[in-house]
Amino acid sequence: MPRVADPSRLQSLAGRTMGTIWSLRFDNPSMRSHDAVRAAVTDALDRVVAQMSTWEPASDISRYNAAAAGTRQALPAAFADVLACALYWAEASGGAIDPTVGPLVALWGFGAQAANDHRPPARAALAGARARTGWQRLAFDAADRHITQPGGLQLDLSGVAKGFAVDQVADALAAIGLQDFLVEVGGELRAAGRRPDGQPWRVRLDTPIDTLPPVTLTDLSIATSGDRWHAHEHAGRRWSHTIDPRSGKPASQALTSVTVLHAHCMHADALATALTVLGPSDGADFAARHDVAALFVCRTANAGHRAIATPAWTARVS
Repeated sequence: MPRVADPSRLQSLAGRTMGTIWSLRFDNPSMRSHDAVRAAVTDALDRVVAQMSTWEPASDISRYNAAAAGTRQALPAAFADVLACALYWAEASGGAIDPTVGPLVALWGFGAQAANDHRPPARAALAGARARTGWQRLAFDAADRHITQPGGLQLDLSGVAKGFAVDQVADALAAIGLQDFLVEVGGELRAAGRRPDGQPWRVRLDTPIDTLPPVTLTDLSIATSGDRWHAHEHAGRRWSHTIDPRSGKPASQALTSVTVLHAHCMHADALATALTVLGPSDGADFAARHDVAALFVCRTANAGHRAIATPAWTARVS
């Protein structure tokens, strides 16, 4: 029998997807069953996995990665939207985000095709992986949603797809009539409406700086990229899963994290990745030029941390 909770208080659901946790907090004045709400969430997430997960051999992205040179493949509309977003920010950032970075991610020990040996790769291996990347090589026809495999190119949309999944869940919840909720997938969040008590949604940033205030989200998304969560270490050297496609090496350790606010979580996710690669100086300049609300948490020479907020971040948070 479907379970119905008290409509006067905040309700919550959670589950697993994409190797991480999803969670939902929501107001439920119409007393929709939790089974129906959970089904809306999981159906939206499963569609993203079926299209864009490199861990699933039958996914659309895995079929493209395994295709022979010259193969032309039709893409679902959602896949095409995510790819278009990744390519937009790839061009805008000078390649700081690159949807073909998969071979480099694997070489440094991350992702579905990760190398088992978590040591820094040899120079020859690095050169070989770099030769198999390059967003400019993607033959993507956005108008009719087709993509052609030039030979050996490996798509990896992990820098965008999780944020897109959050957006898809938000759309699915709105479609069943929910108006007030906070949904999270692996640390990327999107808020709609308000809490049952009429207060806005507030989230606390996971950074080493304890004095940073919570962020208020009103019909807004937030995404964070950084090296505190996914990293490898060998012989005293530590590197994160965020790879700089321009050099083929992990992003600089000058940054602990970058957090971005945007109306759409897909764009917040992509921008957080790009800004992490660009670093605190170039990243802050890029964010200011593009009116991106971003907060950079940087390491300092004395082993402490400092925060750098863009003008758009300051305006939104205040």
